[in-house]
Amino acid sequence: MHIPQRERQMHKAFAPVVKKPRSGHRPEWLIGEKMMDQAMKAICARVHLERGYDIPYLAGYSLDGHTIFIDRHMPKSFVYRGRKISTDRFLIVHEAVEKSLIQLLGLHYLTAHQIALHAEQAAVRAEGVTWEAYDDFMQQYIKTIEDERLTKVPDSLDITPYRDFHDAAELRQMRKNIVSCPTRPPRYKVHIAGLQ
Repeated sequence: MHIPQRERQMHKAFAPVVKKPRSGHRPEWLIGEKMMDQAMKAICARVHLERGYDIPYLAGYSLDGHTIFIDRHMPKSFVYRGRKISTDRFLIVHEAVEKSLIQLLGLHYLTAHQIALHAEQAAVRAEGVTWEAYDDFMQQYIKTIEDERLTKVPDSLDITPYRDFHDAAELRQMRKNIVSCPTRPPRYKVHIAGLQ
């Protein structure tokens, strides 16, 4: 779930602060491209991607967490300094991390979102793309609850982020546009040592 332009001030207030590295040190957010690529592949292999629906704020996840939804009008890539950059995997990382923190650790949405945002930013930067360029591209495609293009919302979409972030009137508007979405079996059985 990306933050729309109207929420930018709040977003900036909670955005990660990136300290300038000391001389001779690498920035603390710098993660190797190969390691991040492996992490993103592992996450993408464990979830289903669904791009056939209208999703407020670009992306979301199913109630069971096995499906990541990306808005059907969201382009799969953009051009950055002459390179074609695929965007789906960054959104998948964000949504998978966020849902895992909510579902497994019981974190509040806004807390989980901040941690997921750090993961998404690290993935974008490891790709050699500035966060500003990526975020500017994403802002063009965000659909708000009031958007007239929001006509096909999946019934299995977890509304926790929208409920925690918006008021009841907006949720009623969103519910008017719900359509049936088939559920898929999990691709990966979650096992957490010590939990039954």
